[in-house]
Amino acid sequence: MANKHASDLPLMLGNQLCFAIYSTAHAFNRVYKPLLARLGLTYPQYLVMLVLWEGDGLPVRDIGERLYLDSGTLTPLLKRLEAAGLLKRTRSTEDERQVLIALTPRGEALREKAKAVPQSILAASACTVGELGAMKDQITALRDRLNAALGE
Repeated sequence: MANKHASDLPLMLGNQLCFAIYSTAHAFNRVYKPLLARLGLTYPQYLVMLVLWEGDGLPVRDIGERLYLDSGTLTPLLKRLEAAGLLKRTRSTEDERQVLIALTPRGEALREKAKAVPQSILAASACTVGELGAMKDQITALRDRLNAALGE
C-alpha cells in the first residue's frame, strides 16, 4: 500500500489526532474528578500543587511556564488555593514585582493524600507504567514540535 499524504485522508472526525487527544483529555478529567474531589481540588489546582510539591517557593511566572498558563488564568487558581489554606502568596523582597508561591503546612500535608491518585489513574488506564510513559513521551514531543512550529 502506498504512503498516503494527509490531504488524501477523508475529512472525518475519526481521522483527527487532535480529537483523539481532546476526547482522551475529557476521559482523564472524568476519572480524575472523584479522586481530586476527595482532596478538595480541581484538576488545574492539582497541577499547581504538583508543581509546588516538586519545588516550593516558586515565582508565579515559573509556575505558569511549567503549566503553559498565562497569569490571567493562573492568578485565580492561586487565589482559590490560598483561600483554601494550601499555599501562601508573598512579594519577593528582592523584586516587589515578583510574587512567590509557597506551600503551607496544610498544602504540604495534602501531598500524602495525593499519592494515591497516580496509582488510581494507572489502574483505570489498564496500561503498564512503561506504556503510559511511552505515550506521554510521544505526546510531549508532539506538543513541543507544534509549539516550535508556532515559534514558541
